[in-house]
Amino acid sequence: MLSPQADGSGRRLGLDDYSEDFGRHFWRSGPDGFWKLERQQSFQEPGVESWEAFRKGHWDESLALIEGQRGHYGKYFRRIAGSGFALHRVRCVEEPISPYLQWELHLLHLKAQFGEDTRVLGRDGILRYEAQRPLPEIVVLGSSVMYEVLYDDDGKLAGGIRFDDPRTISRWQKAIREMHRAGEPLDDFFARRVARLPPPAVTEKPG
Repeated sequence: MLSPQADGSGRRLGLDDYSEDFGRHFWRSGPDGFWKLERQQSFQEPGVESWEAFRKGHWDESLALIEGQRGHYGKYFRRIAGSGFALHRVRCVEEPISPYLQWELHLLHLKAQFGEDTRVLGRDGILRYEAQRPLPEIVVLGSSVMYEVLYDDDGKLAGGIRFDDPRTISRWQKAIREMHRAGEPLDDFFARRVARLPPPAVTEKPG
């Protein structure tokens, strides 16, 4: 699958501009909803308490901090439902599961309990779409705005490229929906492959 930039010109946004633009359009996603494709197997989430605990090797504390977010996500997803849209995510997962992804899947499992519709695309499914190059990180908001999310070499969020062309947005929304249909429901994958894993071995030290 080609990069979205091959479909037409996008507008690159730095981190602050991306965050502001995304926040403004997110709540206007409407009936077409929010669709996210996550491909990379490791990111950095500085400032997220449970991730910080995970990075320090404090796995039990990290899980407790995720569990402590139930009240927050309950309110968040009620607001989303009240705004008339739903969240859908395709999470690409290679095995063996990376330490970061083990942490993130616990967080996504909590979100799924409040209504986020996440499915896991395994290696065989990923390869169907990567004949030419690795899949990008994509977020589609409704039918009018799409972003290719950009990260730096350390896996930290660095901004995004915004696309407004209806053909580009429709093409990627259709592709993500197709991947979603092909994926395994997160609850099933989590019970089968994640719930009983031992604590991840964190080899990198926090900076």
